[in-house]
Parts: sequence; C-alpha cells; structure tokens
Amino acid sequence: MSTTTATTATKTTTTRTTGRRGSILLGEHIPRITAVDTYDIRFPTSREMDGSDAMNPDPDYSAAYLVLRTDSGDGHEGHGFTFTIGRGNDVQVAAIEALRPHLIGRPVAELCADPGSVSRALIGDSQLRWLGPEKGVMHMAIGAVVNAVWDLAAKREGKPLWQLLADAEPEWLVSQVDFRYIADALTPEDALELLREGRHGAAERRAELLRRGYPAYTTSPGWLGYDDEKLIRLAKEAVADGFTQIKLKVGADLDDDIRRMRTARAAVGPYIRIAVDANQRWGVAETVEWTAALAEFEPYWLEEPTSPDDILGHAAVRRAVAPIKVATGEHVQNRIVFKQLLQAGAVDILQIDAARVGGVNENLAILLLAAKFGVPVCPHAGGVGLCELVQHLSMFDFVALSGTVQDRVIEYVDHLHEHFEDPVVVAAGRYAAPRSPGFSAQMRPGSIAEFSYPDGAFWAADLADRKEVTA
Repeated sequence: MSTTTATTATKTTTTRTTGRRGSILLGEHIPRITAVDTYDIRFPTSREMDGSDAMNPDPDYSAAYLVLRTDSGDGHEGHGFTFTIGRGNDVQVAAIEALRPHLIGRPVAELCADPGSVSRALIGDSQLRWLGPEKGVMHMAIGAVVNAVWDLAAKREGKPLWQLLADAEPEWLVSQVDFRYIADALTPEDALELLREGRHGAAERRAELLRRGYPAYTTSPGWLGYDDEKLIRLAKEAVADGFTQIKLKVGADLDDDIRRMRTARAAVGPYIRIAVDANQRWGVAETVEWTAALAEFEPYWLEEPTSPDDILGHAAVRRAVAPIKVATGEHVQNRIVFKQLLQAGAVDILQIDAARVGGVNENLAILLLAAKFGVPVCPHAGGVGLCELVQHLSMFDFVALSGTVQDRVIEYVDHLHEHFEDPVVVAAGRYAAPRSPGFSAQMRPGSIAEFSYPDGAFWAADLADRKEVTA
C-alpha cells in the first residue's frame, strides 16, 4: 500500500465570506482530502481457468485500487479502482499515484459538488496527457480516481449512485460532460433535450426498477478453458436461474468452437440467446469466415471480433454478418472512438465499461451518444467489481435517459462479489437495484489484507510455498 497525507488538510478560513452556501465563520474547518491510499489487489483466477478466453488464456483478475480519505469527521471515504488481469497492476497503481498531487488538500464539498472539475484537472495535466491523450493506462487511472470521487459524493448524499444521477438536474448533468471532440455528433443542447425527455415517467421507471431489477445475461458457463461437462452444467444452471442469454468465448480453434456452440445450444435449447465473444482475436476477413461457420447455431451477437480501434473494420463486419449483431466497447478507449463507431454505423450493441474510460463523467457522454443514435447499451462486466460499478450506469440510463430495457442486458459473472461491502444481487436473471449509498466500489478490509500483492496473506503464503517446492 502506498499513501500520502496532506500537510494542509486542516486549513481553516481566516475571513468571513458569504455566498450561495451561506456564511463561513472565522476559523471554520474546511474538510479536505487528506490521503490517497493505493493497493495492488490480485486474485488467482487463472488456477481454475476463470476468465480465460482466446486472447487472455491465464488471467488473474485484479484491481488497481484507491481510497480517498478525508478529515470531514463523517467517516465517508471514496473508493475506486480499475481492472487488470494481473501484472498490469504494477503499472496501473503507479499511474494512479501520479495523480495524487491533484487531490491532496482539495476541499471535499467542492469536489463532490462538481466531480467534473476533477476530471478536467486530471485530463488537463499536460505532462501526463502526453502519455495518451485520453487513452491507455493514464486514462484508466483517471477513471479510477474520478469514480472514487463519485463514490464519495454519493455517500455524502446518502444515495446509491444510480439514484444520485437519476435525481440530478439535467443542466448539472450536462455540466459534467466534456463535449470537446464529440460536439459534431452530440451538442450540449442535444444532451439537455435528451435528459429533459428522460425525466418524463422517471418516477414510474424508478419504482419498476426497485420492484423488478434490471435484466442480466451470464458469461459464467462460457470461459474458453472450461471442459464440455462444466459448460453443460453451468449453461443449464443459468437457464434454471432465469437467464435468457448466455455468452461463450470463441476464437482459438474453429473446430473446437463449432463443437462448443453445438454443445451449448443443445444444453439451453432453441429459445435462449447465445452471444459469442472473440476478444479481438481476428482480422476482418477471418471474422466473416469464422462467423459464417458458427451461424447455424444462431449466435445473437458477435462481440469484439477485431481490434477495438478498427472502426471501419467493425462496419465492414457488421454489413457482412447481419442479421447477427455486432457488439463492442469494453476496450474502446474514450468517447471519441465511441462517437465514430456510432457515426460509421459499425455496431448494433454498445458495451460501456465502468473502469476503462475516464470514469462516470465520460460514461455519461457515451450513454448520451448512444441515446442520440438510438443504439442499445449492454455493458461489459465480470472482472473484479465491474458488475458492482456498471449496474449503476445502466440503471440511471433506464430511469432517466433511454427509458427502456428493450434489448438491454448487463453482463454478469458469478465470482469475486464476496469481496465487496455491497455486492451485486442477481435473482431470476435480473440485477436488484443497489440501495446502499455510494458506487458499490468498497472492498472488504479482510479481502484487501488477504489479496494485496505481494505482501497480503494469500500471496505471501503462496510465495513461501513456491520457494519450498523449488528448494
């Protein structure tokens, strides 16, 4: 764990000022960010082949994790993270730590009243921006920090994040979006109109969400490293649990994919949707050929067939494989690429990721773009805590923006939720709406202590065992 504490965190005012928040008395304490603690947290998922796919055969699902601490006295902290598959945590934690000077000493109330100010400050650091701009490791680090600010803001408001966003005035939400580079497709006026329209019927949709939850699909049966017996068992369990869609990883071997798709279709029957995910394994021509070979099993969508940066390639694939839908987004690096995918008619399904882009603010921009173009959003989840985070964004979208769950589902993977204080609850194939204040990002202290790398209890014991075996 790395931490830096503010030396200026107990600053007080020296004069009386008056503004819209009222008077500030002489010597009144202004709560500030006092520390940014970072943690490298890794889980040994590769040992059971959980998360395995054609591009990532042995992932150890991991979180580059941070906690914003304050001296406000209310006990609230801001928790955030970004997802990696193991060794990338080394680089990702260092990137988060590089942002620390922008946070230490900042007034808490100011931060929470305008999370967009944090986003603008972090993205605007020209020295670090040079490493992107607005993509890659630094941008993911910015997303982790921005998400932690939103977690703190929602806790201080006493609301789950989806409700905080749904209750917010449209004008304020628009102020949180950076329209630079996307105003040719979505103007602030467009966004304001969409959000104002989204308020109609919001109370009824909120009640429906609390009563019924949000539709989910599951990837749990479909990891590439699972044998057929496990695939069949988990696929049948998914249907019994109320899921109407599952997803299979494909792309390593065509004959193997054909066999696995045939096995899965036999297990779930003709009326359950089966999506397939190639995890960027193919070029355009290979995508078209491979998908044609799987078409007899009626895949519902084809996910990440090729490079997430290949906008025109996705457009060509979409034209060639229709009526199979094309989905992508979990590795799309920013709102600008999402804009171009939509402008080019390259996707049928947009897949936001809560921890890939620059946090809640940029995901608001992407949700607004999707609403403008009328393309459904089906988020990427799984990983470590991604289900916990992204549910809030989809639920806001339903209640206060798109107003529908038609052809919309959130991915669900049944692992690692036990490490969170407010884990997702999925029943009858639907996400229950979170009710606890915050962004559902807070990990249990025991999990942090056990799985921090390399000194946590699990990894220290694992290292000792390995040394003993090789001695």
